[in-house]
Amino acid sequence: MSIDRREFLKTLGVAGGTLTGVSAFGKSKQESNSEEFYAILHDMTLCEGCQGCEYACAEANNNPPPADDDYPDSAIRRELKPDQFTVVNAVETSYGEVYTKQQCMHCAQPACASACLTQAMKKHEEGPITWEEGKCMGCRYCMVSCPFDIPKFEFSSNNPKIGKCQMCFERLKEGDIPACVENCPAEGMFFGKRSEVIKEARRRILDDPDLYVDHIYGEYEAGGTSWLYLSPVPFEELGFKTGLEEKPYPELTKGFLYSVPSIFMLWPALLMGLREATHKDEEEEVENG
Repeated sequence: MSIDRREFLKTLGVAGGTLTGVSAFGKSKQESNSEEFYAILHDMTLCEGCQGCEYACAEANNNPPPADDDYPDSAIRRELKPDQFTVVNAVETSYGEVYTKQQCMHCAQPACASACLTQAMKKHEEGPITWEEGKCMGCRYCMVSCPFDIPKFEFSSNNPKIGKCQMCFERLKEGDIPACVENCPAEGMFFGKRSEVIKEARRRILDDPDLYVDHIYGEYEAGGTSWLYLSPVPFEELGFKTGLEEKPYPELTKGFLYSVPSIFMLWPALLMGLREATHKDEEEEVENG
């Protein structure tokens, strides 16, 4: 597969447009006031580990449901997959067994969207960060830049995709709530505007300070996220990343990028070359059987 001059210049043009759409690799044009984003609170004191959210997510996104032997077990750590956008894990803690839910955190200022030269990864004013297949170059830089290690790549596919939770963006546009929230029988998730969700989380902590740790995970981590958590134990016990910067991660890269101006011209060509090389290798593997 070859790249003609028109396609090459088109790629550079798209990359340039992406860079101008981000101010100093900080706030993107799509960004709005983070308090007006939709957000979800996961109260781990209520979660029963039933996997109802996993099955609902799989159905809403046309993904396969969890296998019969794929369930929360404190002896193993279940990981996200390109076709499994959320997983529930069981963790033994000083409080007892606690169930944690993992998915894309939908950062207020996402590193993945800032790192994406083609805007395949995009932050919407409603809160969700979505991935668009037709725009993706396959560079996987979203995976490298994400402080939560969320996006997953289909390495085994001849037509690989990036898989991640999109906060049921299509449902939100229709006025519905995310499938996982709607199908939680224990009502372990609370959905609303981010300011409302934080207010509800603080209310719960004040009403029952002996039950909750006084920390809303995601309120400030990585500049703030649209998924927030309450826990009966310190988040370190649950394996959460607790050493994250409070400053949005795109701001941490701008000094380096602007100290090397040539990267703006070289990076798109490099990524396109990597994409074509990867696709060529995959095609040869298929042909050689």
